Amino acid sequence: MSPLSPFEQELQHLEGELKLLEGEYNMFFAGRLKTPPWETRARVEALVKKLDRQHMPNTGDRFRFSTLQSRFATFIDLWDRGLRAREEGRAGPFALPRAAKGPAERARPEDRILNVSSFRDPMREIDKLHELYDSLAEARRDVGEETVPFHKFADLVKTQVRKLRDTGSPEVAFRVAVKGGKVSFTARALKGAKG
Repeated sequence: MSPLSPFEQELQHLEGELKLLEGEYNMFFAGRLKTPPWETRARVEALVKKLDRQHMPNTGDRFRFSTLQSRFATFIDLWDRGLRAREEGRAGPFALPRAAKGPAERARPEDRILNVSSFRDPMREIDKLHELYDSLAEARRDVGEETVPFHKFADLVKTQVRKLRDTGSPEVAFRVAVKGGKVSFTARALKGAKG
């Protein structure tokens, strides 16, 4: 096996430091470290910047570096969102599911219907769409699930209405419910709706 080039050694070092940083952040969010690992993060950031400025003639090295660089950027985004959520007192991406808190909490999300709304054209019924979205987002937060961005939700509703309208139903009902501790979001064509 040929010895590693200086650049490959630096890539290996970056990989090790990134694993260390990931471990330290995991310990911080689990409550085993008092403060976020700012020193390790600064070290990794400096390494990424240094390697980014270097010329990489080898395509394999370039690919490996860009993979590590995007992994680091993804982690930074996730960690920063977790820190922001913690500072704002919200359940962030690292919050434990609520069911893990205790028997009194576990029994809380009983089966129930939270919202039923029907649409003919969701883009013209934006207030109703926002109301439906808010009830879905709140239900997902209550059971410890991540919320969906509004634009994705609006696209989904629009697509479902269009699809069911093509089958001859002028109106589509959407329901947000909690079943067995999980959020359920369903669409159903309203057959008897008058056009």
